[in-house]
Amino acid sequence: MRSKFDEQLAELNNHLIEMGGMVEQAITNAKKALVEQDVELAQEIITSDDQIDNKEKEIEGLCLKLLLQQQPVASDLRLVSSVLKMLTDLERIGDHAADISEITLLLADKQYIKKLEHIPQMAEATMYMVTKSIDAFVKKDIDLAQKVIDYDDVVDDLFVAIKNELIELINHNAANGDQAIDLIMIAKYFERIGDHATNVAEWVIFSLTGAHEYNQNPPCIRQEDPALT
Repeated sequence: MRSKFDEQLAELNNHLIEMGGMVEQAITNAKKALVEQDVELAQEIITSDDQIDNKEKEIEGLCLKLLLQQQPVASDLRLVSSVLKMLTDLERIGDHAADISEITLLLADKQYIKKLEHIPQMAEATMYMVTKSIDAFVKKDIDLAQKVIDYDDVVDDLFVAIKNELIELINHNAANGDQAIDLIMIAKYFERIGDHATNVAEWVIFSLTGAHEYNQNPPCIRQEDPALT
C-alpha cells in the first residue's frame, strides 16, 4: 500500500514540475511579448492560460485521489494540503502573465515613453523565484525555499524603482500619464508574481516542518489588490 502511495506522490511531483514549467514559460513569453511588442505572442499567452487552469484541476484531482484512496499519515496530509495551496499560487501566476499580456496588446502600437530596463529584470527575478520554489519542493530543500523568500526583496526594490521612474516621467510631462500607469500595472503584476512564488516557498517549508516561523499561522495567500484579482 505504501509503495503505491509513494508512486502516486512521485507522479504528483512530476505534474507539479510540469505546471511550474508552464508558468515559467508564461512569464518568459510575457516579458518577450512586452519588450518586442509582439501581438501574436501576447495573444498566445492569454489563450494558453486555459492550459495552466486545466493542469491545476488535474493535479487537484490527483491530490484528492491520494487522500481518498490511500491511508496517508499526518506528514502525508500536510504534504498534499500544501500542494493544493501551491497550486492556487501557481495558477495565479499564470493569470498575471495573461494580465500583463492584455496590457501589452494595448501598448503594441505605441512607442514606449522610456526604455524598458527594470521590468525585464523583474521578469527574470520572478522566473528565478518560481523555478527555485519548485526545485525546493522537489528536493525538500528548506534552505533553498528560504532563499526564494529572501529574494522577494529584489523584486520589491525593482518595483519601487520602476514606480519612481514613471512618476518622474509623469511629473515631467503629463502626456506620459496613461502609458506610465499601464507600465506601473505591469510592474505590479510582476511584483504579485514574486509574492505568489514566495507563498509557494513558504508552503514548501510548512510541508516539511509543519511550522511556519514567519507568522503564527501557516502561510496563506497574501491579500490581493482588488484591481489585480
